[in-house]
Amino acid sequence: MTRMATFVGALSIAASVGVGTLAQEPAPPPQDTPAQTPGQTPGPPGRGGANQDPRPYEQVITKEAKSDTGVFTVHRIRDRIYYEIPKSELGKEFLWVSQIARTTLGAGWGGQAVSDRVVKWERLNNRVLLKGIAYDVVADPLSPIGRAVQAANNDTIIASFNVEAVGKDEAPVIEVTRLFTTDVPEFSARARLRGRGMDASRSFLDRASSFPQNIEVEATHTYTAGTDAPAGAAPVQPSAIRGGSGTVVMHFSMVKLPEKPMMPRLFDDRVGYFSIQKYDYSLEEHRAPRRRYITRYRLEKKDPGAALSEPVKPIEYWIDPATPTKWIPFVKKGIEAWQPAFEAAGFKNAIVARDAPSPAEDPDWSPEDARYSVIRWLPTTTENASGPHIHDPRTGEILEADIQMHHNVMNLVRDWYFVQVGHLDPRAQKLPLPDALMGRLVEFVVAHEVGHTLGFQHNMKASSTYPADKVRDPAWVKKMGHTPTIMDYSRFNYTAQPEDRIALEDLVPGIGPYDKWATHWGYAPIAGAALPDDEKATLDRWSREQDSTPWLRFSTADAQGVDPGELTEAVGDADAIRASTLGMKNLERVGAMLLTATTAKPGEPYDDLEELYGRLLGQWVLEMNHVAALIGGFDTRQKHAGQDGVRFTIVPKQRQAAAVAFLNANAFTVPSFAVQPEILRRIEPSGVLQRVQTAQLRVLTSVLTPARFARLIEQEALDGAAAYKATDFLRDLRRGIWRELGSSQVAIDAYRRGTQRLFLDAMAERLNGRLPATDDARAFIRGELRSLSASIRTALPKTGDRATRLHLEDAQDQIAKTLDPRFARTTAAATTGPIVILPGLFEEAGSPVSCFPDYAIRGLTSSAY
Repeated sequence: MTRMATFVGALSIAASVGVGTLAQEPAPPPQDTPAQTPGQTPGPPGRGGANQDPRPYEQVITKEAKSDTGVFTVHRIRDRIYYEIPKSELGKEFLWVSQIARTTLGAGWGGQAVSDRVVKWERLNNRVLLKGIAYDVVADPLSPIGRAVQAANNDTIIASFNVEAVGKDEAPVIEVTRLFTTDVPEFSARARLRGRGMDASRSFLDRASSFPQNIEVEATHTYTAGTDAPAGAAPVQPSAIRGGSGTVVMHFSMVKLPEKPMMPRLFDDRVGYFSIQKYDYSLEEHRAPRRRYITRYRLEKKDPGAALSEPVKPIEYWIDPATPTKWIPFVKKGIEAWQPAFEAAGFKNAIVARDAPSPAEDPDWSPEDARYSVIRWLPTTTENASGPHIHDPRTGEILEADIQMHHNVMNLVRDWYFVQVGHLDPRAQKLPLPDALMGRLVEFVVAHEVGHTLGFQHNMKASSTYPADKVRDPAWVKKMGHTPTIMDYSRFNYTAQPEDRIALEDLVPGIGPYDKWATHWGYAPIAGAALPDDEKATLDRWSREQDSTPWLRFSTADAQGVDPGELTEAVGDADAIRASTLGMKNLERVGAMLLTATTAKPGEPYDDLEELYGRLLGQWVLEMNHVAALIGGFDTRQKHAGQDGVRFTIVPKQRQAAAVAFLNANAFTVPSFAVQPEILRRIEPSGVLQRVQTAQLRVLTSVLTPARFARLIEQEALDGAAAYKATDFLRDLRRGIWRELGSSQVAIDAYRRGTQRLFLDAMAERLNGRLPATDDARAFIRGELRSLSASIRTALPKTGDRATRLHLEDAQDQIAKTLDPRFARTTAAATTGPIVILPGLFEEAGSPVSCFPDYAIRGLTSSAY
């Protein structure tokens, strides 16, 4: 069982558990334990110790018991809890979900996932075993290899319980108190809290309720903080708990899995679904055959013959009662925005928003209940939102989802909207934003996260599949949006110019043509299909619709960040140079209104001004890096056998050379909006030089990555004259960054001197740093430094000011040290630091990252939401 958001990955079931230790803990029997009857083996009830014969039912489930009938009958006697398990439920599979319902300060937030796994209860003589089940490796149990698979995939025993009594129809009665009051590794929050251990004296059972398909239990757990470790052990990560200990309320849901599993749908790399995978050794292939199935909700038509039918059971999302009241209508709109996509798949009213019942209406309703998909509103300062879901590992059926809306995600989308399109929207030209606009931005975030919980990955390719001129066409954008999917990281239309007259409501992306097509691909019933393989031909035919309609395409598998059309935070990246040129015009416009927009409330500090200035500079870095990605890049497209052409085609050398020219003119010179004294003198007494150099370093880091060098060298080897040579790239970059050297009178200002020092430091790092170049790049870089040294020598007599002369003399000295092996160690130590790939610059589509990375310039760090 895997919990997924933007994240995907198998959750392994622990191979060893502490059952033996639990069984051996000495503990006196409860005071109300009846006297032993003859023939019984002494031992605390439910401890899983020595085997004992069951006692008479009335001696175990006494008149004090408060019983709740459901999938199991749950009995509570004071502080103990018993499960009476119908014989028919033994061996059945359940989903066990552990969540932190209420947390302690400093340790995450309420609603946080801890674990989810498939379990079953089995009786073995006078014991009941709770077992964990894995589905990574499967085989037909009747096939010969089924025995080998079973031997390699034995179910793990999580806990063992004595049968205390036997109820009606041979239902075993077991005491399960310790499952919820001790630190069971498979269900424990200790790793999440980074605590040292649970204090049993401060941990107890709160409530337990049984329903027809599930059991819900809450317990209070207290963990001690500490970072000590046994002698010789690895250091323990510092505790998230503040103070000496922390108390959390844990919620445990055990939900019965469908007895009739949903028919799974085969995964296809050309369509962006999350997936499960398993190795099915029953298939007759000459290697271990991997089977992948998409994750999706089970939707069945009430009227199978109708082109458009309501579902037997709609997909329901409940609104957390903790959600601020004024945002609830917008949260609902974000959920139900997906209805047109399901109509494309043949379902009417397939997805609906529900208000959570009040305690008076339903005292047992809980947002942690694994039967309910809930939009959770979290009181955290994290600028993030995520859309995890839980699915059946047998089929990929999505069973439950809990979308996490961190409160401060509103601050981030506010900043993005202001920086990207604030100049186009009169409502955004004075902070704070009005509630109607802020609510629309909340709706946008919710719709994106709902998409993840419906099974959809990010599709970073989408924004580059529209013709570049269309994203400024009001009629096109009205119908198609500025990106084909809300699952792209294509926030607001920063290429739109005032003269384009794009409608304000169309500046924000919505459910697009890709979303409707992909929903049809994954959810539309296929008549006559009884097995997954029966659907294969139809699914392939649907996938090939991408051949004629580019905006139905999904990010290319194994692209490894080489495609400039698959970058995050991009609009109009079919032509990144053109898009960034337009974007820079808008940054100048936003920069001009920055001061008036953030100082509308007298008496307030300049916090908004400083924050938005940082966001503005961060947007500039993003747009520059969209262009940088063209260098050594590939235009990619996912194709399968039977489709013409290759998957990877080099970006034409003319586009690559144009990208370097653009960066020399725009990235390695200082934008005017970044150096406004009226703003900077309100933020800080000094620091603008460092801010600008930090921003430029992020771009230079991206341009000079070893992987980019390697691709340029390989492109020349494979594509010959069609390739942009690595030597030409370095020459063009050097000439642009040091262009002052060719002037008749050489004068270099402080900003450009900083840029040029960054270049020298980067070259030194590539030659003498922690991971020095060992391929052609070493020779090429050394050659460029020699050429630069010669150019500086020629330029020195033409300098007209002392600062420029000293700068160039220092540059010559640094080049000499970089090139001289005797000074290599000294040179590397003298650089500003290693040139590294910063997080988020080249994200692989569908990789496990947060939905909303923060690109504010704060030194060299970046956060994510």
